[in-house]
Amino acid sequence: MPDRPLPERLRGSPAWTGAAIAAGLFGLAAALAGRLDLPLILAGLGAVCLGGWLAGRDRALSPPRPAAAAPRSAVAEALLAHVPDPVILVDRRTLVVEANPAARALLPALHQARPLSFALRDPEVLDGVEAVLSSGMPRRIAFSTRIPLERTFEVQIGALPMPDGSGVSAVLFLRDLTSARRLEAMRVDFVANASHELRTPLATLIGFIETLQGPARDDAQARARFLEIMRVQALRMTRLIDDLLSLSRIELREHVAPTAVVDLGALARQMVDAQGPPAEARGASIRFEDGAGPYPVPGDADELARVIENLIENAVKYGGGQVSVGLAREEDARLGRRIILSVSDDGPGIPPEHIPRLTERFYRVDVASSRARGGTGLGLAIVKHSLNRHRGRLAIESAVGQGTVVRVSLPEYGAAAPLPAAADQA
Repeated sequence: MPDRPLPERLRGSPAWTGAAIAAGLFGLAAALAGRLDLPLILAGLGAVCLGGWLAGRDRALSPPRPAAAAPRSAVAEALLAHVPDPVILVDRRTLVVEANPAARALLPALHQARPLSFALRDPEVLDGVEAVLSSGMPRRIAFSTRIPLERTFEVQIGALPMPDGSGVSAVLFLRDLTSARRLEAMRVDFVANASHELRTPLATLIGFIETLQGPARDDAQARARFLEIMRVQALRMTRLIDDLLSLSRIELREHVAPTAVVDLGALARQMVDAQGPPAEARGASIRFEDGAGPYPVPGDADELARVIENLIENAVKYGGGQVSVGLAREEDARLGRRIILSVSDDGPGIPPEHIPRLTERFYRVDVASSRARGGTGLGLAIVKHSLNRHRGRLAIESAVGQGTVVRVSLPEYGAAAPLPAAADQA
């Protein structure tokens, strides 16, 4: 198709090109300030593309200019790179024209000049793109990914005219709704779990209060005994609420991998020292073998400390006797270098039918024994979700009469290998 000549007043006129790009930048800035308003973003991208097109036509129809005149198309690419949410531009054949770094991080198989379906396999989104290309009307579609972690997006698809008038392209904006959806689910779960688990201690407190107000009002011996039971039940409710809140906070950030670096060996040493006196009070001892440290891992120090603390507490409460905490390195052919934290005990062990369910909320092998020892049934659930966030793995091995070994595997900092998808459990 031959180039159509531009009006003479547009040739060699940087003012028109600059004005188009300035208008585009202004529109995109306004859109981003309003949290991704689709019409404004489409108008802004259209203006930036028009500016780049004018610049290209100007160079083609005018004499060569000095090298100092930078290509305007770089402005659009730089602008896309600073948009925090994934943005993808496809042509009328649904081939990828451009994508910003956020989109490439979300969809690693996304490449220029390849079909969008190679990277994004959701049928509803692909059908939406086709509908927008044929009708020119914008669409909003829900989109979810489950690897490496489950995330939810709202996909806004809009039509964008091609600068050369050859048709329309489609632009996709993926707005991350994961945190909002998790928060909503957490509220529902918190109400359900709290109402179920807090009902027993609350009923106990109410019963003893009524007894103290009535028949045992003047019974000093009964009052002292009942007050002690009430104190224990109140402490149990406090632990339940603390664990529920901790679990909710972890789940809210589960899809956001930590970026700090933590020495797992030093952290394990601190937790072993802190758990030593309580373990001795229960008649148990803790032995620590740290091997050849340090053991750097990408992680959140507070969450990893809670993981180690929960594992040691479980070994002391339900295993007793000798508890061993060890650290080692492992080279995995698929996952690369890993740091392995193991916590073992010589207790009664766990029947095999219970092991797959140990990380469920409020699941207990022996409900009465767990409550009597101060357990809330949330410790291993907290461990599992923390390891999900840290791209770690959890393995539990146990046999009745032979004790239990819990192994946590985390990627070593700096290891050039893909991170695992989620915490596993054997």
